[in-house]
Amino acid sequence: MKKAICTGSFDPVTNGHINIFERAAKLVDELIICVFLNPNKKYLFSMDERAELLREATVHIDNLTVDTFEGLAADYIKQHDINVIIRGLRSATDFEYEVNKAQMMRHLIPTVDTIFLLTAPEFLFISSSGVRELAHFGGDVHGLVPECVEFALQSKMKI
Repeated sequence: MKKAICTGSFDPVTNGHINIFERAAKLVDELIICVFLNPNKKYLFSMDERAELLREATVHIDNLTVDTFEGLAADYIKQHDINVIIRGLRSATDFEYEVNKAQMMRHLIPTVDTIFLLTAPEFLFISSSGVRELAHFGGDVHGLVPECVEFALQSKMKI
């Protein structure tokens, strides 16, 4: 059984993420989306809120589950017997960053491969940080994020 993971902070999950998840789910038997804490980031949504938004936004993907973890992704991957890491790429800058992470993971767990999926062109400009900034200033995030996230942002920002 091919079991894959997509890791991230997903603060918030965007339509670009959802597109990657939908495509990744077709490649494996089981796809786990795991929300991790990055100690270098300040979050708008709590870990539990992000996980719940992911669950709601991905309910249509049958072989997908959402989980949370505080610690090293390598530890989670070992504990859950995961074979593949799937990462989305928007740009050459993303590739530079992601290839270093993939090589480190390969060093830690030589049996796990990383697959890169290119973001669909219509989502290239969407990032979680850009969505947060837009929402902070009252901008329209419709079409950039799933509807549940749009409502959560409106509630969080009081817009």
